[in-house]
Amino acid sequence: MSRIGKRPISVPNKVTVAIEDQKIAVKGPKGELSRVLPQGIIVQQEGETLNVLRENDSRTLRQLHGLSRTLVANMVEGVSNGFQRRLEIQGVGYRARVDAGNLVLVVGYSHEVKIEPPPGIQMAVEGNVNVTVSGIDKELVGNLAAKIRAVRPPEVYKGKGIRYAGEVVRRKAGKAGKAGKK
Repeated sequence: MSRIGKRPISVPNKVTVAIEDQKIAVKGPKGELSRVLPQGIIVQQEGETLNVLRENDSRTLRQLHGLSRTLVANMVEGVSNGFQRRLEIQGVGYRARVDAGNLVLVVGYSHEVKIEPPPGIQMAVEGNVNVTVSGIDKELVGNLAAKIRAVRPPEVYKGKGIRYAGEVVRRKAGKAGKAGKK
């Protein structure tokens, strides 16, 4: 049995779960999410908990068991609390702003880079260099944060670029001067 898959999911009071065949819909104070689970994965609701089970012990169902449980748990967490990712911009002249819902990055290119968020995802900029991506869908929040970071990943020599908050970038030593020349 999958260690992750067999753990029950606790459902907060303000969250409602509707299970219909393979489709699960979770509704909470922050919004509503739904997902179709793979065939053979069963979700059972027992009071304030959800249990994710599998029909048999086939290899594919064993692989999908823990994944499905995590996806359902993320849906419950998202509609009750939401998710957010923070990014930091480092570099002289590098900055960001939100313009009509879109994120505009000035990161050393000859042009500004505009990033449009998918529906349900909000972006905020604090102090021109701290970007916060938030929403109820963990997958969308993480993908958008990765897309923003990919515009200018942190550079290893000077440390310039866009990085996740708390990310440690290992710095490299630059070119050594000519030594031993007589």
